[in-house]
Amino acid sequence: MRYLIRILRTLQAACVLAIIATAAAHAAAQADIAAPERLDAEGFKEVLVQVGDVYISGQPTPVGLERLQALGVTTVVNLRTVSEMDSREIVPFDEAEVLASLGMNYVHIPAGGPATPYAPEMVERFATALAEADGKVLLHCTVAWRASHLWTAYLTRYQGVALADAVAHSRQINLGELPLEGFLGERLLIQTAQ
Repeated sequence: MRYLIRILRTLQAACVLAIIATAAAHAAAQADIAAPERLDAEGFKEVLVQVGDVYISGQPTPVGLERLQALGVTTVVNLRTVSEMDSREIVPFDEAEVLASLGMNYVHIPAGGPATPYAPEMVERFATALAEADGKVLLHCTVAWRASHLWTAYLTRYQGVALADAVAHSRQINLGELPLEGFLGERLLIQTAQ
């Protein structure tokens, strides 16, 4: 019986240590992610937010791109679809051309719509672009909604941030309400399925 009690106490101590280690790792991951800082959105549609070396925004204008170049942005990741970018009524300039003239890298990851539904590979491409950037990075879409969602997935998959914490973080950018929250009239607690 004493042997069994000793084993149970050892298991209990091991579980407590595992919980402490997990909490410490979670806290360390959270500490590495800067809080979103809203900036003057002049030159951007609706929003411009800085999170460490990453800027997240709505559609930039050429002036907005020049502004970020002066702040050290070297790579722009665009989540708008091909049809959005090809329409001069929607985007009145060629973003890739403007970025080339500024000497900035352009990464186009079309996201959304039937031709390019959201997929884990998009998050992987963003993580690769971020890792390969030799300066700060701009992640954008139309109004930073898709960009906020991709940023949430990146924080969860590549930075080890708990999904609920990543969602709370991205709500400070432009994550918006999930449509179901609007229908229900309340915020939902988000967690991953096991």
